[in-house]
Amino acid sequence: MAAHTMSEAFPDIQKIQYEGPKSKNPLSFKHYNADEVIAGKKMRDHFRFGVAYWHAMRNTLADPFGAGTAQRPWDDGTNSVANAQRRVWACFEFMDKLGVDYYCFHDRDVAPEGETLAESNANLDAVADELEKAQKATGKKLLWGTACLFAHPRYNQGAATSPNASVYAYAAAQVKKAIEVTHRLGGEGYTFWGGREGYASLWNTDMKRELDHLAKFLHMAVAYKKEIGFKGPFYIEPKPREPSTHQYDSDAAACLNFLREHGLMEHFKLNLETNHATLAGHTMWHEMEVAVAAGALGSVDANTGDELIGWDTDQFPTDIYMTTQMMLVMLKSGGFTTGGLNFDAKVRRESFEPVDLFHAHIGGMDAFARGLKIAAAIIEDGRLDAFKKARYSTFDQGIGAKIEAGTASFAELEAYTLENGEPMIGSGRQEMLENLVNDFI
Repeated sequence: MAAHTMSEAFPDIQKIQYEGPKSKNPLSFKHYNADEVIAGKKMRDHFRFGVAYWHAMRNTLADPFGAGTAQRPWDDGTNSVANAQRRVWACFEFMDKLGVDYYCFHDRDVAPEGETLAESNANLDAVADELEKAQKATGKKLLWGTACLFAHPRYNQGAATSPNASVYAYAAAQVKKAIEVTHRLGGEGYTFWGGREGYASLWNTDMKRELDHLAKFLHMAVAYKKEIGFKGPFYIEPKPREPSTHQYDSDAAACLNFLREHGLMEHFKLNLETNHATLAGHTMWHEMEVAVAAGALGSVDANTGDELIGWDTDQFPTDIYMTTQMMLVMLKSGGFTTGGLNFDAKVRRESFEPVDLFHAHIGGMDAFARGLKIAAAIIEDGRLDAFKKARYSTFDQGIGAKIEAGTASFAELEAYTLENGEPMIGSGRQEMLENLVNDFI
């Protein structure tokens, strides 16, 4: 990493190396070997890991019951541009030592909000200058950018779904600038997460009007993207609630329905988050399959949540079954193109030292490396896919093939049933398949 004026943020930590599964060094990779080829591709290219700026650099680890505990020696605690610029180099040093190639940000994570929109834009430009320098010095890249349309009090009733047209206009101006900066920094995508795009009560809400306003907002964003020549995809990130009682982009299916209804499908893909899937009552596997079926899986916020707690805990992923399921979907769908695995996760409030950032990310990266290896082995073995293919084999010929081709009618299916009588069906063999997967894990 090129020299700069700031002293090291992590002076006692060297670059994290792959040491293999027998290593006892907690600051080493046991399974993630960036240049190891699995299923025809290097691990780094399968995952395209990203650091979430808002958690790694800005999360103080406060909760509703206590103040922040995070020790971040490089941060002086002020909301100054100078501090924000200094924080950039701490983030890029962290990425460099961790061996992660990408980062993601909200506009207000990287630069302080000013008293006016013009001041906020100037602050963002000043920090973007520093981000640009850091990217050139390290070779690190921006996976995607986004605008924070949920934290400021002006957005307490929504941004693109606000009942106030002036708030709506302010949100549009903020997104315009965030897209410009993402484009300037070579961002590979741009994400919309509607934390306040929903309602707390239907007594005061005109849902149809709000959804129509949201669609018009996104159409304007598409038009501006084309105007400035930004080629990266737009992502929508589903979440059912929190902070809103109900968010309009509640899960993958709801997002896809909205995009189809409003003529936006060709312009957007989904950025799926594991903890959001949990809050929606789904597994991440389910959400990914829904997105892949629609050709709309764009990127992933890699985390997990506590199923016993009803809010977004944003924990680091360590469940090997979950990472295996996710990597099975990724391998079968061809993998990421512009998206990646962004660690939208925070260390626990009790894990407040800078080194804990490394422990957390190492664990997540190793968990996905194990998931990748297991998924590749399951696919190579072939028994899982063979069983699934055989289970649907009656649709490969005869009446089943006509159904899939769309040439069958109710009358024809009635005649077929009268002639052939009660169907003979086979066992689903769920337990056998679960045992099969366990053999690989």
